[in-house]
Amino acid sequence: MRRETLIWTTLMVLGGLALLGRAATVGNGRVYIRAVTVAEVEGVQVVQYQGVPPSQRSEADVSLSWPRTIGIWISALCTLGIMSFVLGDNPLYKLMESIFVGVSAAYLMVAAFWDEIVQNLFRSLIPGLMRDSFLPGLEAGLQTDYSYLAPLLMSGMMLWRLAPKGAWIARWPLAFFIGATAGFRLVSYLEADFTQQINNTIMPLIVYAADESFDIWGSIRNVLIVSGVLLGLVYFFFSVPHRGVVGGLARGGVWLLMITFGASFGYTVMGRIALLADRLQFLFDDWLWLIDPTMQRIGM
Repeated sequence: MRRETLIWTTLMVLGGLALLGRAATVGNGRVYIRAVTVAEVEGVQVVQYQGVPPSQRSEADVSLSWPRTIGIWISALCTLGIMSFVLGDNPLYKLMESIFVGVSAAYLMVAAFWDEIVQNLFRSLIPGLMRDSFLPGLEAGLQTDYSYLAPLLMSGMMLWRLAPKGAWIARWPLAFFIGATAGFRLVSYLEADFTQQINNTIMPLIVYAADESFDIWGSIRNVLIVSGVLLGLVYFFFSVPHRGVVGGLARGGVWLLMITFGASFGYTVMGRIALLADRLQFLFDDWLWLIDPTMQRIGM
């Protein structure tokens, strides 16, 4: 085990040295920008910095963007740290995982504070103060909505969960939030996953085209959809023993379910492969400059 660790450590050190040497000679991973004036407000020019291909880095108005370059390198190193899991659970992967979870939690907290507390709760309770501070574009004449005192009170009760005593107070707003959310989700799922599916299954088995000719492929498609739905319902109908004809129909429903689950799993795998391909293109194109699919470095 010690010998294997030494080998991997040596390979990582050599790879890091080669990467630094390539960055010093070729300049990979660098991002270049150009300042473009997009508007002029009261004599003040509004400048936007746009990224330019590395092949234009020698032009006079093009400069190196250190913040974006550092961002490219941090993204690449974090990607390599996550991919190191293929070698087993290691400290580098744990560090990258902790950073990802921490950054995600912090982003969600800030987004929730701004979208829910500032722009929803405080906007309705203290519109004047919000207009003078965080929301200068808030419409004038907005009146205070005192009904928002109820969610403010329940939010304060939720904080009792952090207190050594009185944690039971947080159970009341938590129960209300869970019950209300379940009720809203029940209605939406009932409409989307039940009523809408029944509506989509009600279709003609014999389809005619616009010129009143028989559409064989449309008819076959509708027959397959209706038959598949009925076979799936037979499999989940347990009031009758699955023997004889009913058993054969239920086995057909099992085959359709397996095909559906397989297609769903295949779709998930393809989605993950697409994410992997995007990360590999980022590493080899934007960071290492080993490939150039968009022809941004021609002439360098």
